Amino acid sequence: MDAVMYVDTVPNRNSRPAILLREGWREGSRTRKRTLANLTDWPPAQVEAWRAVLRGDFSTLAPSAGFAMERTRPHGHVAAVLGTLRRLHLEPLLATRRCPERDAVVAMLVARII
Repeated sequence: MDAVMYVDTVPNRNSRPAILLREGWREGSRTRKRTLANLTDWPPAQVEAWRAVLRGDFSTLAPSAGFAMERTRPHGHVAAVLGTLRRLHLEPLLATRRCPERDAVVAMLVARII
């Protein structure tokens, strides 16, 4: 099932239209849809931003809105340390199978080394 999310406007007879976040997919020859959220009370600008994001257009979002860059590190250092950890086979020593906990420990090790 390849579901597609979209913003749908459903007209109502005696009240304002309902703006819904929906998911749609095809089952055989039938088109199915499921409502995920009601966006009717959202400001129109925010609904349009969601529509743009769902289309894949991220230019409407301000990349630094509300965030300030405190510090940056080059990616090469992280890749080098992580590559060395993997070359020394230290990850299987932490846990034989990959899991979120092992990934967190590896990330903490890399952060500590850098």
